[in-house]
Amino acid sequence: MTVQREWLDKDYYQVLGVPSTAGDKDITSAYRKLAKRYHPDANPGSEDRFKEITAAYDVLGDPAKRKEYDDVRRLGARGLGGFGTPGGTTFRVEDLGNLGDLLGGIGTVFGRGRSKTAGAGPRRGSDIEADLHLSFEDAVRGVTTEVHVTGEAVCARCRGTGAAAGSQALTCRRCNGRGVLDDNQGLFSLSRVCPDCGGRGSTVDKPCPDCKGTGVSRRTRQVKVRVPSGVEDGQRIRVKGRGTPGRNNGPPGDLYVTIRTARHPLFGRKGRNLTLQVPVTFTEAALGTTITVPTLDQPVTLRVPPGTSSGQTFRVRGRGVSAGGGRATGDLLVTVEVVVPKSLSPEQRAAVEQLARVSTEDPRDFLKAAK
Repeated sequence: MTVQREWLDKDYYQVLGVPSTAGDKDITSAYRKLAKRYHPDANPGSEDRFKEITAAYDVLGDPAKRKEYDDVRRLGARGLGGFGTPGGTTFRVEDLGNLGDLLGGIGTVFGRGRSKTAGAGPRRGSDIEADLHLSFEDAVRGVTTEVHVTGEAVCARCRGTGAAAGSQALTCRRCNGRGVLDDNQGLFSLSRVCPDCGGRGSTVDKPCPDCKGTGVSRRTRQVKVRVPSGVEDGQRIRVKGRGTPGRNNGPPGDLYVTIRTARHPLFGRKGRNLTLQVPVTFTEAALGTTITVPTLDQPVTLRVPPGTSSGQTFRVRGRGVSAGGGRATGDLLVTVEVVVPKSLSPEQRAAVEQLARVSTEDPRDFLKAAK
């Protein structure tokens, strides 16, 4: 079981605003609402809050991790209370054994009993993290690519057995095949992983020369990652079973890939919508016009009606981000910016002055009404 230190300090249910009894659908719904609200594109300056929400969902959105998290919180809180002391919480014997597993291979028992020690059985590998830098287009459309990961991996020569070719597995002499050593402390008995066999209960007469008998080696490997369409900057993708190898035939951990998306020279993004700013002249805004605007595919035409104000936004439906999973494609939001000329020819000045003389509109009428 992989335990994160912050699990004892972070109440992920409170982060997502749901009770600890919430169902999977309620947790997913709460995450989506908060992620949309605090995404850095929609709410600049909320990067830390967005990361906190994502970290909470990575745990609570995974049933296996959620169970581990709940166990850690429950047993860890009891552990802090003390053992049968005034104001503390008394451990049950089975809790002590579980807490030993959580703390990484030290089983504590009461009296003559003995708990199951994590080092004596299969141990799940650790989760690892990596960053994946994508272009704006790849993040929008989705892509299958590779990420480079440096860390522990199954030894390529012995394939995780730890044994050299032709060697035999032998019962560990130090622990007699148990994988653990006991240290009696009177009322308590502490068990620790055997340092000679690493908890496997066996050794090899000729260790693998590459991994020195551990079954794992540190190297750089390429892991294939399928990035779905519509992935957002800062989002994490779980690649199951591609973390560090498990020990004693335990399952491997997972790889969590954090997406880093490059900026686009023209487009911005708000969730599933793309944004674009387009300049128009004063006469185009006043008289109306039809302009051609780019998209991530083919350009489209957009009608700008007469009297368009600077900053007005028009929606081009279906030209945004395809999020997949049956969800509708976003839109392209085109914001018009009226460009005022900085210098005028004599003819242009005369035309503008004539317009000013015949104009009857006063955009500051509301100021007079407020007096």
